Amino acid sequence: FFAFFDSTLVSLLHHFVISFTPNKMASQFSSNAPRTRLLLQLSASALVPAIPILYWAHDAKSKRVQREYEVSTKLRIPSVQTVDDLMMEKCQPGDVILFDRRCELCASGPSSAVACLLGKWILCDEEDGTRSVEGGNYEHCGIVVPGESTAPGAQHDPNNLCLLEATSGSGVTCRPLLTRLEMSRSRSVILLPLSCPGEDRDHIDNGDEVLLSDKTKFLKQQTYKGLVDFRDKWLKDSELQNYKYQHSYLSMMGSIMYLTNLYPTFPIPISPSAWLVVSALQECGAAEKLNERKSQETKVEDFTRDGRFYEKNSVRLRPGWKFLNPLVMRETSVS
Repeated sequence: FFAFFDSTLVSLLHHFVISFTPNKMASQFSSNAPRTRLLLQLSASALVPAIPILYWAHDAKSKRVQREYEVSTKLRIPSVQTVDDLMMEKCQPGDVILFDRRCELCASGPSSAVACLLGKWILCDEEDGTRSVEGGNYEHCGIVVPGESTAPGAQHDPNNLCLLEATSGSGVTCRPLLTRLEMSRSRSVILLPLSCPGEDRDHIDNGDEVLLSDKTKFLKQQTYKGLVDFRDKWLKDSELQNYKYQHSYLSMMGSIMYLTNLYPTFPIPISPSAWLVVSALQECGAAEKLNERKSQETKVEDFTRDGRFYEKNSVRLRPGWKFLNPLVMRETSVS
């Protein structure tokens, strides 16, 4: 078999060399010169703008890898808390975290950067005094959910908290909250604490559960269970449907539909990340269960407006539920 293969290969190479002598190749090139020249010009015109894009994509991925290495090798001293550790203690399941991302640092490819830019340009409103935060263009968000640990006391352990969010590179993901904060290179990260009826998070520490009434404890347990079920369901659906390949294009389509005022016609979310968070709040009983169309019309910055006072461009929570004053978790101008 191998001898026959070698002899056949030699004969094909011999035929190729004889057929494509320099004279024959030159005559064929001269006969197709106009079309060949046009093809080369079109290829060059497409290649020139692709070079900086490819360089940017490589640079963004390199910076992401470097950041992952820095976080994974970070020296952690026992009994010494960092700023991120202190902020973690203020978080509870159901809290919403908003991100003012740097689009130029999106490492999931050009499509994710374009989706980020469109979201900031189209979906972020100008400062009009109705938002609870000052400054920033927030076009991405996630919701704090319980982690997968079932160890005793894990329900009240801040290190067991995760952030559930819709992303371009990994689909719907659930990453440890501390790691997510340390990996973030956003301009600003804002925490919106969620308070249930009968709870006073402004004056009560996380450990003072004994001060809560039985009704409030029951609501918090229901919230915890609802978020766990929602987390497991969406992680499974995201993997089955390969959502990581759809998020960027779905985000771009939602922004364009909102810009052209065609979003009532097409059943797609304006902001997939905001839709995920609203769906989670509805599932755990914190947000009003409006029709699916209203949920899909939610934008990230709608979380910064109190639904009790603003009917439009806001997230409507159930009676007794409210978002407390926002807390700045991270605010940088360079890194």
